[in-house]
Amino acid sequence: MSTLAYIKENKDKFLDELLALLRIPSVSADSKFKDKVREAAEFLKDRFEDLDTEVEICETGGHPIVYAERIIDPALPTVLIYGHYDVQPADPYELWDSPPFEPMVKDEKIFARGSADDKGQTYMHVKAYEALIKTDSLPCNVKFMIEGEEEIGSGSLAVFVAQNKEKLAADVILISDTHIISNDTPSITVGLRGLSYVEVEVTGPNRDLHSGTFGGAVGNPINTLCRMIASLQNERGEITIPRFYDKVEMLSQEYRDKMNLTPFDLNTFKNDLEINSEKGEEGYTTIERTGIRPTLDVNGIWGGYTGEGAKTVLPSKAYAKISMRLVPNQSSEEITQLFAKHFQKIAPDYVKVKVTPYHGGEATVTSTNAIGYKAAAKAMEKTWGKEPIPTREGGSIPIVALFQKELGTDSILMGFGLQEDAIHSPNESYGLFNYYRGIETISYFYQIFTKMKKDNQ
Repeated sequence: MSTLAYIKENKDKFLDELLALLRIPSVSADSKFKDKVREAAEFLKDRFEDLDTEVEICETGGHPIVYAERIIDPALPTVLIYGHYDVQPADPYELWDSPPFEPMVKDEKIFARGSADDKGQTYMHVKAYEALIKTDSLPCNVKFMIEGEEEIGSGSLAVFVAQNKEKLAADVILISDTHIISNDTPSITVGLRGLSYVEVEVTGPNRDLHSGTFGGAVGNPINTLCRMIASLQNERGEITIPRFYDKVEMLSQEYRDKMNLTPFDLNTFKNDLEINSEKGEEGYTTIERTGIRPTLDVNGIWGGYTGEGAKTVLPSKAYAKISMRLVPNQSSEEITQLFAKHFQKIAPDYVKVKVTPYHGGEATVTSTNAIGYKAAAKAMEKTWGKEPIPTREGGSIPIVALFQKELGTDSILMGFGLQEDAIHSPNESYGLFNYYRGIETISYFYQIFTKMKKDNQ
């Protein structure tokens, strides 16, 4: 039986297994789900054992890493697969049309938390590997490293990678945690932005106060925090933190023009989001704003009374979570320090400010001349019948820069999701087309990459 025939014959089984994995609420950010995160790791371990593959659960300072490998010949090329089994919190639950951990298949899509980010995309690799194993078609060595902390910054991964360089040694790293332009237009992500993520706390009086008795005489931390945040960007959409742009890569107009050849319809973009107009840094297109320019966004803000009804309180504290997406040459550590220094400086003397860094990562760019990229492009061309477009994506995958630093190995970002998948949001989904097309394309990648490596030796 051919690999493609095996995939088609086992489509229902592949889907049922993914749905079972999606039912496990492996939310890494919330300690009450700690046991469920491990349950997801055990689920993956069992699937590799079903395929007679060497597998282990590697303990870390946080959530465990699932490592599996099949070395058929040390002389052959080795592909390392990276993915993550942890998911974002599903809150707010009331905005989901169906329970986030009770996956539902509707309109040719799987609706569940983690369906696209990243359980669905990671599990494609497990099933492509299975198809190759079951049809005696695996042409190279394969290693899997699937972690449980990606959604909280991969805090344990740097230590694990540094301590296991030989174990993780590979000719190429394949990651599916990105998206394509559309189901009609395949693409491969060649650039990712970096990330600096912080929480800020603004404290006024030493306790909550009656807003009638003290209002107008004591600084309100929520009002103050809002003014401080508003000052971080000017009317042109530029970030006002001193030296923030010092190391920002300035790309040529020729490169920018090529970027803007990517199929994109602004009206469709606005209609999908139900907004009247786009908003961003002046002088740049939407594609450029999300691919090659840094940003600053408030991810959450709270304080005071938010329960039902009224409570006339002047709060003691206000909080916000803020993320900054970074571009090549910007250091996440340096940007975090610049932010903290500036935020302290702009705070009025009637409040105290605390800045707590969470996690960060560096921006990366992959060459389209790399053998791994060329193999991925040929694999996509084989399944789609057209050449994929190289794109830059606005998100961040800190492990990519870490792999390059510690292992000296390029990562190929061959994702199959869509922007409409609503990752990190209520009603996250992943298309059945994308799931099955990904399994098929990944199986071709192994064969094409192995041949190209041999031809270049």
